[in-house]
Amino acid sequence: VAKRLSTLGAEVFISDQKPKSQLTSQIEDLKGFRIKILAGEDYNILPEGTDLVVVSPGVPLTIPAIRKAYESNVPVISEIELAYQLTKAPIIAITGTNGKTTTTTLIGQILKDYNCKTLVGGNIGNPLIDEVIKAGPEHIIVAEVSSFQLETIDKFKPHISVILNLTEDHLDRHGNFLNYVYAKARIFENQTARDYAVLNGDDPQVAALGAKVKQARVVLFSQQMVLAEGVWVEKGQIVANLFGQKLTICPIREIAIKGKHNLENALAAVTVTLLCGVAPESIAHTLKTFPGVEHRLELVDEINQVKYINDSKGTNPDSTLKALAAYDGPLILIAGGKDKGTDFTVLAEAIVKRVKHLVLIGQAADKIEHAVKKLGFRNIDRAQSMEEAVNLCAQLAAPGDIVMLSPACASFDMFNNFEERGRVFKAAVRNLRRD
Repeated sequence: VAKRLSTLGAEVFISDQKPKSQLTSQIEDLKGFRIKILAGEDYNILPEGTDLVVVSPGVPLTIPAIRKAYESNVPVISEIELAYQLTKAPIIAITGTNGKTTTTTLIGQILKDYNCKTLVGGNIGNPLIDEVIKAGPEHIIVAEVSSFQLETIDKFKPHISVILNLTEDHLDRHGNFLNYVYAKARIFENQTARDYAVLNGDDPQVAALGAKVKQARVVLFSQQMVLAEGVWVEKGQIVANLFGQKLTICPIREIAIKGKHNLENALAAVTVTLLCGVAPESIAHTLKTFPGVEHRLELVDEINQVKYINDSKGTNPDSTLKALAAYDGPLILIAGGKDKGTDFTVLAEAIVKRVKHLVLIGQAADKIEHAVKKLGFRNIDRAQSMEEAVNLCAQLAAPGDIVMLSPACASFDMFNNFEERGRVFKAAVRNLRRD
């Protein structure tokens, strides 16, 4: 973001609470740009004459520099707001507690397979601003957006907004569930009558938001209901009626990504891409060939008839619940990490029913262990590292078992992000094969 603003002629300051001694590679990377670094003790300074603050998603809005910006009537916006203001291309924005990355990637793939000029970015790993500078009006931008990013929008207006599901997450940031839902619902607050709000009709929290959509046309998708209008499942087929004509897309058994949660993701993607004018047979082709995304129920290897599944993207209890439901075999689960203030009671109930052995890591280990022990579950071990956890699982596993990393927690106590956590898990599994 800083580089883009600098190339546009802005005088840019970057604030980072780390001291400059820990930012040598970043400082080297910024050489040649008109950018100044406010690091360490200078992190909380708001430079005189600041016209705009672009806040990184992980930065709390309560730090002194941002509070001073609000008090001084300096606009505070997210990177997705800045990106929106720099493009004329239509944006499809996807949010929700779980499934965002898979749905965003799948929508992008369906559009690309239909030869639409498509760019994919946002909270998926590549900043949206890097994509919008490549985009002309003929492009479609597909963006994963988070509650943190939506908190600080102003004019951001996707042509199609999607809310997949809503369960407790990020309560350490938002304070309570209602605040979290409010942040997510900002996705459609600027939409007009020419836009679409795509909502999950099976999720009570999401479906209820339909009444709060001011102008956009609300379109539902559902696994459980036959709809008069929308996209749904009927007699084992994905069926749609969006423009007065009932269409059959494909049998759900032929979708490449498995599990009820992935059917939810597929229904959302079908809804969006039909609204974009993609032919049903082209959508069906992509659904049958799309392999899924890294770190989301990713089969890493099968060693001694034991499958190793990387679900490092499972950063909250609901995501892990869906992962547990996706498999029938005996499970050994690696869970734990940085607690986000969520309740593990429902997850504990599922662990008791579905998990053969639980290996805990990270800061939340005590809290998860307490929740499962209350229900009488005793097959619990602790590991101090991912490598130790994987080796322990290998010793515990029998042929036919599934070893799954699905932490139900954030990664920041032990890793830089969930991607690093997943890569370390995969490396540890590869080491098993070498051994």
